[in-house]
Amino acid sequence: MSSSDTPTRPAAAPALDAKRICVYLGGNLGREQRYIDEAQTLGRLMAADGIGLVYGGARVGLMGVLARTVLDCGGSVTGVVPRQLSYQDLALDSLSELHEVDTMHERKHLMQSLANACLALPGGFGTLEEMFEALTWSQRPLELHEKPCVFLNVDGYYDHLFEFLDHAVERGLLLPANRALALQAPTAESAMQVIQKAWADEEAAMLQVMRAYEP
Repeated sequence: MSSSDTPTRPAAAPALDAKRICVYLGGNLGREQRYIDEAQTLGRLMAADGIGLVYGGARVGLMGVLARTVLDCGGSVTGVVPRQLSYQDLALDSLSELHEVDTMHERKHLMQSLANACLALPGGFGTLEEMFEALTWSQRPLELHEKPCVFLNVDGYYDHLFEFLDHAVERGLLLPANRALALQAPTAESAMQVIQKAWADEEAAMLQVMRAYEP
């Protein structure tokens, strides 16, 4: 199957102009019920707002909780899985779209390119690596995209991470403007508000530019 194949549940595929959020999150459930609760709340909010989910395609852990919630609420879910190893055994089999790619790098690039924002829930190495690659692509001087990148900081899960980012700024190794790209919100509801405000601001800026060129 090529990366453009889209098997299963085609009727649930989002409209071409629909917004999507790429969500990075744990393949484990974690030890706090709040992580599960926020993943479920996020899934319900995304489905209610007609916002599609793009994620790593797994049926396990918080990944599976979020994807199943979006689907159960009538939303659209796009999974991206690597062909290597036996990852397909972990893939959720009821996705709206499923893309298979050859490498992990292709996977990350496709996930981010399919979405209009990036959101990280609690997770481990993979979650952090994927989110920081998205942030790296958005930082100056690269500026390969302008998509909002938000950490869902459930119960202070990412507090120490943000302390480190502030430390990096203090030591002169992270530009304040790039530090500001790493947004955070304590709940799924507030994270959605942060993302939707960023989208609204972007649309307003584009409209202003278009009006400046009107005769």
